[in-house]
Amino acid sequence: MGYLAFAEAWERFSYYGMQTLLVLYMTKQLLLPGHIEHIAGFTAFRAMLEGAYGKPLTTIALSSTIFGLYTGLVYLTPIAGGFIADRFLGRTRTITIGALLMAAGHFLMAFDFPFLIALLCLLTGVGCFKGNLVSQIGALYAPQDLRRADAFQIYYLFINGAVITAPLVAGTLGEVYGWHYGFGAAGVGMVLGLGIYLSGREWLPAEQPVTRAARKARLGLTRNERNAVMVLILLLPVLAVGAVGNQQIFNSYMLWVPEHVSLVFFNKTMPTTWLVTLDAIVSVSFLAGCLAFWRLWAKRFKEPSEITKITIGLAFSAVAVLCLVGAAVVSASGQKAGIGWVLGFEVLNSIGFANVLPVGLAMYARAAPKSVAGTIMGVYFLHLFMCNNLVGWLGGFLERLSGVQFWLLHAGLVGGAGAVMLIASRTAGRLLNPGTE
Repeated sequence: MGYLAFAEAWERFSYYGMQTLLVLYMTKQLLLPGHIEHIAGFTAFRAMLEGAYGKPLTTIALSSTIFGLYTGLVYLTPIAGGFIADRFLGRTRTITIGALLMAAGHFLMAFDFPFLIALLCLLTGVGCFKGNLVSQIGALYAPQDLRRADAFQIYYLFINGAVITAPLVAGTLGEVYGWHYGFGAAGVGMVLGLGIYLSGREWLPAEQPVTRAARKARLGLTRNERNAVMVLILLLPVLAVGAVGNQQIFNSYMLWVPEHVSLVFFNKTMPTTWLVTLDAIVSVSFLAGCLAFWRLWAKRFKEPSEITKITIGLAFSAVAVLCLVGAAVVSASGQKAGIGWVLGFEVLNSIGFANVLPVGLAMYARAAPKSVAGTIMGVYFLHLFMCNNLVGWLGGFLERLSGVQFWLLHAGLVGGAGAVMLIASRTAGRLLNPGTE
C-alpha cells in the first residue's frame, strides 16, 4: 500500500502542478498574440472547437474549453488503459509505460510549439497509469474487507498531500520565475513517482499472466457480475453531476474568487494558485477527520454502506457551494467578500469530498469483477470525464451570469445528484452494500 500511495502522490504532484498552472498559463500567455501563433496545429484545433460550439471563443472561453476537454479526457482514457492491462500487457507494464509518457508530456509543456503534443502524451500516460494503479490497491483486500474504504481514504490523503505541495512548488515556480519552470518541476515529480513504483514491485499484488486462454476466459461474466456492472455504469452520470462543485475549483473558481473575495493577508495578496493549496490542506484535514470519525462510529453503531456515505457527502457538497452564493451576494454590493465565505466552502466541500470520491473508488473496486477490474476502475473515472467536460461548459457562463446565478446553478446540480443517489441507495443499495453476495 505504501509504495502505491507514494507513487500515486508523486504522479498527482505532477498532474496538479500542471493543472494549477494550465488556465492561468493559457489566459496570461499561451493564447495571447505572440505565442498562440507558435503552437503546432492550433489553428485547426481552435477551428474544430469553435465549430463544435458554433461561435468564436474569447480567450477565457477558449481556455476554459481546453481545460474542460483536457481534464475530461484525463478521466476517459483510463478505460482504454484498463482494457490494455486486462487483455494484453498486465497492470505493471501498462503503469510503467504510462508514467514514461506523462514525464515526457510534462517536459514538453516547457515549450509553446509542442503544446498539443504534450497534452496528448499526458492524456495517454494517465490512461495507462491511473485506473490500473487503483485496481492494484483494491486487489490488496478481500471482497468483504471493510478496510478497503479506509485504504482509499488514506490513498486520497497522500494525493492531497501532493496537491498541497504542487501549487507551492510548481505553481510558485510558474507564476514567479516562469511558466516553463513550473511544468519542468511537474516532470521531475513524475520521474520520482515511477522510481518509487518500480522499487516496490515485489510487494505488489500478484498478476496472472495475460495469455490467449486467459483473454478468452475474461470475455464472459456471470449474471450477478453483469448486474453489478450495470448498476455501476448507471451511477456514473449521478457521480458526474455531483462532482461539479469540487472540480470547478480548478477552473472558474480560480478566476472568480480573486475578483470577488479578498485574498490579502498581512498586507500581501496571496497568489491565486495558493487557493489550490488551501483546498488541499483543508481536504487532508477532513479526510483524516472523516476516517477517524467512521472508525469511532463503527465501534458503537453499524457503519453506513458506501452508497449511503456518498449520499451524505453530496449533501455536504451542495451546502458548500451555497457559501460561494453568499460571497457573490456580498460582492454584488461593490465590495469584496471576506475570506470566511471561501473557508466555509472549503470545509464543507472537503467533508463532502471525503465521503464521495475515495468511498466511490472503494465501492467500484469491491464490486468490479476480478477479470475486468482494471477496465471497471477506468470506467469509474469516466464520471470525472463527464464532470470536467460539464465544468468546462459551465465555465463559459461565468461571463454571462451573475455570481449568484452561476453558483446557485452549481448548488442545484450537486443537490439534485444527492437526491438521485438517495433513491439509488434505497433501490439498488443491497447489490452494492458490503457483505452482500
